[in-house]
Amino acid sequence: MPPALPSFESGCAFLAKADPVLAKLVTRVGPCPIKPRPRTNPYESLVKAVTYQQLNGKAAETILNRFKALFPGRRFPKADEVLRVPDDRLRAAGLSRNKLAAIKDIAAKTLDGTVPTNRTVKHMSDHELVERLTTIRGVGPWTVEMLLIFTLGRPDDLPATDYGVRQGFALTYRLKGLPKPQEIMEHGERWRPWRSVAAWYLWRALEIRE
Repeated sequence: MPPALPSFESGCAFLAKADPVLAKLVTRVGPCPIKPRPRTNPYESLVKAVTYQQLNGKAAETILNRFKALFPGRRFPKADEVLRVPDDRLRAAGLSRNKLAAIKDIAAKTLDGTVPTNRTVKHMSDHELVERLTTIRGVGPWTVEMLLIFTLGRPDDLPATDYGVRQGFALTYRLKGLPKPQEIMEHGERWRPWRSVAAWYLWRALEIRE
């Protein structure tokens, strides 16, 4: 497992020194406010991430709330409870067939140990988590990378295939077209060990563009 590092805000000063171009974006946006949620178990994080795939935040939140409402008295349903609910009831909450299949597979893989517990995940590297979790239906590298950054607080993950990261990179470095993921990975070597923070700033570049 990667060594413990200070809060994400500590990465801002490092990035500003390591990359003069990114430094301008850091100054304009301000400190990185990411607050990891290490107490949220990987199973819950993956279900939420799948629900949010290819939807805007408000629509995804509505569906997620309908999904959770199927389990009154629970802050979030357990994996075995999800597997016992008929597909038609889950579909009625707004889940597509593909997302329904993915969420049920996440639940099944939680019960068989493929999805690690909070205790186990602390001892797994980023690479190990990507390798294991992408065996689950509907869970690709991007979904795992969101788990790594926003739930586990891993500071050095760079989702170079993410469209928003690629767009933000093109804007920040004034490129005429979208960079290839490999270009971002190569440039991002100077951002280690704070590549997760750099990715967050590239996402923000899209929000503040003139």
